[in-house]
Amino acid sequence: MSRRTWTVFAAMCVIWGIPYLLIRVAVRDVPPGTLVFVRTAVGGLALAPFALARGGFRPLVVRWRPLLAFAFIEMAIPWLALSDAERHLSSSLTGLLIAAVPLMGVLVAWLTRSGERFEPLQLAGLTVGLVGVAMLVGLDFGQVSGPALLEVLVVVVCYAVGPVIMARYLAQLPGIPVACASLLAVALAYLPYALMRPPTHVPAQGWWAMAALAVVCTALAFVLFFMLIASIGPARATVITYVNPAVAVLCGVLFLSEQLTLGILVGFPLILVGSVLGARKRNPDQSILTEPLAVSNTAATTPVPSSGERQSTSMPSNGC
Repeated sequence: MSRRTWTVFAAMCVIWGIPYLLIRVAVRDVPPGTLVFVRTAVGGLALAPFALARGGFRPLVVRWRPLLAFAFIEMAIPWLALSDAERHLSSSLTGLLIAAVPLMGVLVAWLTRSGERFEPLQLAGLTVGLVGVAMLVGLDFGQVSGPALLEVLVVVVCYAVGPVIMARYLAQLPGIPVACASLLAVALAYLPYALMRPPTHVPAQGWWAMAALAVVCTALAFVLFFMLIASIGPARATVITYVNPAVAVLCGVLFLSEQLTLGILVGFPLILVGSVLGARKRNPDQSILTEPLAVSNTAATTPVPSSGERQSTSMPSNGC
C-alpha cells in the first residue's frame, strides 16, 4: 500500500475506535435520543455535498422502503441503545462487547441463507468468540448492568442484520448518498425528541464530544472508508474492525481512567481470534466480511464511484 493509503487505514482504525469514548463523555449531560439527533443531523449535512457530487439522491427513491429499514436498523435503533447503555457501562467494556458483531454476523448469514453450513473453522471461531464474550462479562460481572447489557445485545443484532438489508436491496446504489440519506432520515425521526429535550448546561467537553462524533466519526469516517475501499478493496479494508476495539480500550484507560480489567485481558483476545476465524471461509480471499455489510462491523457491499465507474465495495458499520 502507498503511504497515503496507510495513512487513511491508520486514521480509520482510530476514528472508528473512539466513538465509545465520545459517547461516554456526551451522555453524561445529553439525553441519548438528543445525542443521536445531533450526530445524524450534523453528520448527514456534512455528507450532503459529497452525496450530491456522486449523483444526488434521485437513484435512491425507488428503494426508499429498504433504505428506511436500513437506516433504522443500522443507525436509529443501535445508536440510541448504545448511547443509553454507555450511561451504565464503561466505554472499554462496550467497545469489546460490540466486537462480537462478526460472530452474530455468522449466525445471521446462516439463518438467512438456505442450505449454508458452518465449516469447522467457523464453528471453532464461533465457539472461541462466545467463550470470550462469556469471560469478558463473567469476570467483569460487578461492572455490568443487566439492562445495559441487553441494550448492547440489541446493538450487536442490529449491526449484523442491517448489512443484510444493504447487500440484498441497496448494494447497487452509490454508497455515500445512501449513508447521507440514512443519516438525515434518522435525524428527522429524532427531531421531535430533540426539540422536547434540548441539551442544557453542557460543558465544553460535551459539545466537543458531540461535534467530533458527528463530523469525524460519522461524516469524515464514511468519506475516508470509501477512499480506503477504492485503494485496497473491501476485504482488506475491513481489517480495521479488528483494531477498533483495542483503540476503544486504550482510549477508555487513558482518557477516562477506566480499569484494564481481567475480563478485558482474557476476553478480548478470545473475541478477536473467534471473530477472525468465524468470519472466514476456506478461500482466504472470501469471507463473510466481504459479503453483506454496510455501516457495521461485518461487511456489506455498497457501490463506490472509482475511476469513472461504480464498483461493489463493503462498508463496516462499527459506525458506532
